[in-house]
Amino acid sequence: RSNPYQASLLRDSVRRYLQLPADQTVLILHAKVAQKSYGNEKRFFCPPPCVYLSGPGWKLKQEQIKARDLGEAGFRVCGYMGLDSMGSSLMETQKLSFEEQPDTKGFSCAKALYISDTDKRKHFRLVLKLFFSNGQEIGTFHSKLIKVISKPSQKKQSLKNTDLCISSGSKVSLFNRLRSQTVSTRYLSVEGGAFIASARQWAAFTLHLADERCARSEFPLREGYIRYGSVVQLVCTATGVTLPPLIIRKVMKQYAMLDVDEPISQLHKCAFQFQGSDRMYLCLSTEKVIQFQASPCPKEANRELLNDGSCWTIISTETVEYTFSESLACVREPVSPVPLIAALQLTGGGDVAMLEVQGEYFHAHLKVWFGDVEAETMYRSPKSLVCVVPDVSAFGSDWRWLRYPITVPLLLIRDDGLIYSSSFTFTYTPEQSCIPGQQVLSDVPQDSDKLLDSIHQEFTRTNFHLFMQT
Repeated sequence: RSNPYQASLLRDSVRRYLQLPADQTVLILHAKVAQKSYGNEKRFFCPPPCVYLSGPGWKLKQEQIKARDLGEAGFRVCGYMGLDSMGSSLMETQKLSFEEQPDTKGFSCAKALYISDTDKRKHFRLVLKLFFSNGQEIGTFHSKLIKVISKPSQKKQSLKNTDLCISSGSKVSLFNRLRSQTVSTRYLSVEGGAFIASARQWAAFTLHLADERCARSEFPLREGYIRYGSVVQLVCTATGVTLPPLIIRKVMKQYAMLDVDEPISQLHKCAFQFQGSDRMYLCLSTEKVIQFQASPCPKEANRELLNDGSCWTIISTETVEYTFSESLACVREPVSPVPLIAALQLTGGGDVAMLEVQGEYFHAHLKVWFGDVEAETMYRSPKSLVCVVPDVSAFGSDWRWLRYPITVPLLLIRDDGLIYSSSFTFTYTPEQSCIPGQQVLSDVPQDSDKLLDSIHQEFTRTNFHLFMQT
């Protein structure tokens, strides 16, 4: 544990951070699969991997650099993205230049990344390296695993090959490519609360499987793999904007197939028919998203003729988010590896409660903090930290007689004061049993200290409960 003087300074810093968090967040969006290139062709990843920078800490850090360097050239953020097998040479990666959006987020995407047939791996990760333009390194960040496929499967999918199937509740991207031309690619996105077709940015949508027997106003969600003919709902993960219930159809040679119910696979062509409509489909027209009425097929009742704008390609996507705060620390080293917490596991209780923090990118220079209280922390592996749960009295004397649960944020803090926040919290829940002879404080007799001590002892020998806020 930290020495008392350092611990006191750090605790003051953590308290200031909790009052006014100045986080810096790096968000990487990418497809879950990538199609391999063959020979001299380059099948660029579609949709292209995107990076968003958000949080007030970026502006604060840039102001610090600007004040120190006495110029504006040094505080712009730039970066490079490539595949994790590549060497250290920046010539093998794609340079990223970030532009500020109306919502003040920084945005960039890597449009020219691909994987060649000389790379024999079945999975890989993307590597993002960020710098300030004065040369100061920010850190290195990794995507989630990406599966390599040779081409979209034309066979009827079997649920035995679940890594290519799309499950309810997973995230997807939809894009349209007119006449198979790469330059005409448009991605379904959301801007200003409305759905648009963008040539630059794409949105991840949560694809929910719905119970079609229920009324539209109820729209209960259910689990399982998405099949053609299912009623689904698309919800934008960033904004929550939702399309009406849709029936997903398989597309074959510009026809919507009404009698196909096989599982949907990665990079399949599909169409989205508005439930209860007269052959109306989700369609793009330049940058607008409209409804298109399909034509019936006279010879085959199980087909409907679509236009190019109604044919979408579907692909699963992944999101990974790294959050840290340099605002209160004198950080000279890169912020990476940025730890990611995936789960918490509590063992024991009362005075001997232990908490295991599970996730990725842990190291021996991290301490677990419960709010502004440092916990005795033991490094177990890059995927596990174990700490002693602090007594509730560590949060101040006021807690000695309170009888309701208290919730504190869970933080990871590096030796140099770099703060890594998380979406996890820890809740202390006292037992609700009544202490014999307990009275209202206004009627407490002279031996109230003994009574308060007994309340405190019973309060701290408590049941601990965990929950995650996402």
